[in-house]
Amino acid sequence: MSDVRHVLVLPDRDAAEEAAQELGERFGIDEEPRILRDALAGEDDAEDAQWLVVLRDEREALDPGELDAFAGEWEGWREEP
Repeated sequence: MSDVRHVLVLPDRDAAEEAAQELGERFGIDEEPRILRDALAGEDDAEDAQWLVVLRDEREALDPGELDAFAGEWEGWREEP
């Protein structure tokens, strides 16, 4: 098994939570994705934060292009490793 992880960058917490929930339904992932807040250094305003959805892909079964398109539904993107 590999330790492949995908990181989806989303504009707000609501989008991150919705995407994390739908990932399981759409892609059949077993493990619940992690949601993390990512603010630029020195930025305290929640409006300036991005939200990350991190999911493991041990079987390397998820297509990066499909994940990027999926994140785009919430005006986000998949971060390249």
